[in-house]
Formats: sequence, C-alpha cells, structure tokens
Amino acid sequence: MSLTSANRFELLQMAESVAQEKNIDRGIVLEAMEESMAKAARMRYGQELDIRAKYNKETGDLTMQRVRTVVEEVENLSTEMTLEDARKINPEYQLGSEHIEELPPVGVDQLDRINIQVAKQVIHRKVREAEMEKQYEEFKDKKGQIIVGTVKGVEQGNIIVELSIGETMIHRTQKISHENPEKGTRIRAYVTDVSQETRGPQVKLSRTANEFMRELFRSEVPEFYDGTIDIKCIARDPGSRAKIAVVSYDASIDPVGACVGMRGSRVQTVVNELQGERVDVIPWTENAFEFVTYALQPAKVSKGILDEQGNPTTIVVPDDQLSLAIGRRGQNVRLARSLTGLDIEIVTETYEREQRQEIMNQRQKLFMEAIDVDETFAHLLVTEGFDSIGYLAECTIDELLTLNGIDEAIAEELQNRAQNYVAKENEEILAEARRYGLKDDLAEFEGLTPKMLLELAKNEITTLEDFATLADWELSGGYNEIGGKQVWEKGLLEDFNINAEDALYLIASARVSIGWMKPEDIQAIYGEEDTEAESDQGATEET
Repeated sequence: MSLTSANRFELLQMAESVAQEKNIDRGIVLEAMEESMAKAARMRYGQELDIRAKYNKETGDLTMQRVRTVVEEVENLSTEMTLEDARKINPEYQLGSEHIEELPPVGVDQLDRINIQVAKQVIHRKVREAEMEKQYEEFKDKKGQIIVGTVKGVEQGNIIVELSIGETMIHRTQKISHENPEKGTRIRAYVTDVSQETRGPQVKLSRTANEFMRELFRSEVPEFYDGTIDIKCIARDPGSRAKIAVVSYDASIDPVGACVGMRGSRVQTVVNELQGERVDVIPWTENAFEFVTYALQPAKVSKGILDEQGNPTTIVVPDDQLSLAIGRRGQNVRLARSLTGLDIEIVTETYEREQRQEIMNQRQKLFMEAIDVDETFAHLLVTEGFDSIGYLAECTIDELLTLNGIDEAIAEELQNRAQNYVAKENEEILAEARRYGLKDDLAEFEGLTPKMLLELAKNEITTLEDFATLADWELSGGYNEIGGKQVWEKGLLEDFNINAEDALYLIASARVSIGWMKPEDIQAIYGEEDTEAESDQGATEET
C-alpha cells in the first residue's frame, strides 16, 4: 500500500524544504525519509523483519515492503523462506530470489504514535552525511592551494579559522611564531590535506610550509604560469628568514629579478604576508659549488673543498666573513644546508691554511720516518706532490728523476725503501684484518688493497660471498631520501676513492668468482671492452 495523498504531499513538501535549506539534492532527502519510514515500520511490525521503504519518484508513492530471501535451509524465519514454500507463491522463484510483500504504510501522521523522534534523527543523520560529502567534494581539490578564511579567535596558540564548510584551525606548529591575528580579520593559508572523517571534512592548514611560500610567489609572479621560471627549492625559518632558489628557462629573463620585482614590489608582498619574514632570492645552478656560494649570500666565499662526487664539503671564507656566513645563531648556514641538501662546513682562510700546513708537516714527518730521509728531502717530496708512501712506491723512476738533485741511483733507492715499507705495513694490516675474521677467499680477491680488506672486515664483510651480496652504493656511498631530503650515506670504501662504477665492477667480478654470474654478464654491463684490462681496480694506497 502507498501513502495517502495528503501524507504524500506532506512528505514531498518536507523533502523539498530540507533540500532547499541545506542546498542538497532532493533525492538524498527522500532516501533519508525512506530509511526513517522503514525504521518506523520495523518498530510497528517487528525489528526482526527486513522492511524496506520504497519511494516512487514518478507517482510520488511511498510503499512499505517486507522482504524474505529464498534459501535452501532456513535459519531465520523472519527474513528467509524455503524454495518449496516460495514456489507455492511463485513457481519462478530460485535460490537467492527475494519474495516481496507489500505492507500497510506507516504514514507521516502516524509517526507521533510510534516514535517521531527516531524518524527525525535518521533524517537528520542522512542529511548531515550528505552535507559533509558535498563539503568534502567542494574542498578535496583545494589540497595544494592557498585559501582564505576568517579568524574566529586564537585558542592555546591555535588560530581558529572559519571557512565556508565550517571551522578548522591553523595548529600552533603551523603558524608563524609571533603572529596573533585579530578576530574577524582575513587570513591566508596553504591546504596541506583534506580528509573525510566521521565529524565531517577536515582541512589541515599551514602558514609555515615551504609550499605556502611557493604558492605566494606564484600568485605574484606571472612568469611562473607560463613556465618561464620555476622555484627549484625553498628553505625557511618561518617568520624570520627564508632562501629560495629560482631558475629561468628563457635566457632573456632574470629569474631573481622577476621574483623580486620593480623596486622589490613582488617580494615585499610575500614578506608582508609572512609577517616580515626576510626572503633571499638566489639563482639555482647544477654546479654544486656555485649553488652553495649563492646559498651562503650575503657572505663571500673564497673556495670550496669538494668530495669525490664534486659536492663541496668544506667552504672557505675570508676571516672577516665567518660570522656573516654562519649567521645569527647559525641561521644562514643552516638555511644554506637545507636549501642545497649538503652538509657543508664553514672555515676561515686562516684555519684552512693552518690545516693544510699541518697536513704537509704530517706527510713530511712520515717520509722522514718511513724511508729515512732528512727534513729538506722530505719537504721536497711533499711540495712536488708526493702525498703518500704508496704513491712513491708505485710511481715511475722517470717521475722521480724530474726532482731537483735526484739521479737514477737515488731514485731507485727511494722507491725500494718505499716498497719495503708498504710491503711490511700491508702484512701488518692483513694480520689485523684476519683478527677481525677475514677469510682467504676475500683476501686473495684481486682489486682490494689490504686497507680496504681491513675496513671491510671491521664491518663484518669477511668472505667473498659477503662481498658479493653488497650493492655498489654500499661500497662507494650514495644519496638516500631521508625525511624528504637527499642525504649522502657514506660507503664502506668511500675513503679509498672507489666510485660507483668501480664498486659495481668489483662486486660483479666477485659474483663471477663464486659462480653467481658468468664472465659474459660483465661484458654485457661494460660492452665489448677487454674485461681483463679493467680488472685492476685497486686504488692507490694512501699511507
């Protein structure tokens, strides 16, 4: 049976009113009413029954139906029936069919006598769910954008913000530390996330995120929209200072000037929005040393000491520039490290000169003790570029003959002494490595020096199989992403000038030796070059 025309009119009127008030589809409201009427009917006919309300959008009728499923063996008489009984009603029924019986409706005018409050709660819940879904759909695409809200107040350091979908907040960890906006003022923030939760869509806002600054510049600098320039990276100390690196894909456009604007107008707009946060705009470059030099501005850089990958590890500045390079409470160098992703050390020219002299003195002393030469001769060797006993042991006689005052006999004697020293030292190093567990198969593997073997053994790489299981970056070092940043992880043999290609070849050779790979597999990696010629991978021994 269906509702009376009066009740039907009342139901439609209610649905239309709620839909308009909440600005949601009328069908959603009617679904809520169907559920509420079905719940009311179950309270009248029995909670154990499967009762469904069905609204006919064409006729406006709302019917009540009891549904029973056709099963092989009945477990619940209220909701199931056997195939035999079902076919007495309709011979076409099969297992799984649903038998539907129309029930007298529970009209809107009857809800008071049953429990009108329950029906209202169901409608309210369904309408609220529809509202939340609509709000979520409205805001889900705003993630990664800047939105504007109205400040309702500040509670325990959190800024309460009124949006079109309701209230959210900028957590105290996501607001600029010293800002305290007044109630009723407009505030801009970056949407870091939008999630649908039981209490409604949750919008997370931030004013400290690097992306907030990026989007502020994008809104002020038209060149970003046509792809002419781009921001490569950002480092911030929110509310205090920031550095951004920009690049231009058009040689005729200066990216720094485009971001700064005429008389600083563009960057000043961003600074004002960020409560006076000072912004250094610098050019981005692939050259790591140049990039670090820009990142440390306004300090001047004298030179840099690079690692094997060409990345600066130590930056040398004039003595009077040290405090400027480091910055107040280390802020300048901290931002430069964050911007470049490099763990740079700042030293003065005086300190670097003293350190260089100390290294030369140590090498000079080593030559005097190891090969029994006087201070003058040792100084000559060091200043001419002989930086280790190992290099002296392996160089050609012709190289030694280029030194002032050295004839062939002296050159041969020097090299013999160096070779004897290296041989004795290598024996001692191998003996120590064996105390760490070094096995013969790894000790006899070509391409690894005694010092390399000792370093491997100290790190529990004691057999050829242990060595063969390593990845190339574990030997040479490599970048890994940690906390969203590229961080260099030191390799086991990084100090021996082993690069990634050398490491890969050594590991592949070890795998060939123990039968995990075939020799032609190495040729496939390195092409048709003579692999025998490449087998000499031992680095120069540095003593």
